[in-house]
Amino acid sequence: MTAFPAPDAHPDHDPVDELAERICRLPDVFQLVAGPGTGAPELSWGDRFFFVGSERMRPFATIVVRNVPGFDERSDLDRPGVFRLNVELGRAEFRDLFGYGPEEFAAHQSEIDFAAPGRWFPHPVYAVQGWGSIVNPGAEVDGLLTHAHRRSAARARRG
Repeated sequence: MTAFPAPDAHPDHDPVDELAERICRLPDVFQLVAGPGTGAPELSWGDRFFFVGSERMRPFATIVVRNVPGFDERSDLDRPGVFRLNVELGRAEFRDLFGYGPEEFAAHQSEIDFAAPGRWFPHPVYAVQGWGSIVNPGAEVDGLLTHAHRRSAARARRG
């Protein structure tokens, strides 16, 4: 089992950078920061995508730093200092965490505050694919990041 590295306590660190550094210390993780030359749309520049191994086609986690108008605005990420961690949980972990499966997200989404910091919720757009999210996360993300990393590493080994 992969242990998640302990957070660094650097008061002068940007929390997005600090979280990204923690994720990158997991084994065989590659980070892509969207920007000029990456092929990413300008609205996603600054967002971070985390992959295991050479696959680099399907991230196990992302950090998003702004709204995408008309697509993903419910977490109100354009507020100062606000960002969101998204993690591929898989169907079983999604059900364990939220009490219903990804396929039931539509029936529950009106009950969710997608902008509340520090608590897990189904991803506003990708919940049906088993993704969960948290705005301005702390150490409570370690277990689920480790889970997603293990799933992605197993997928990379299978090819």
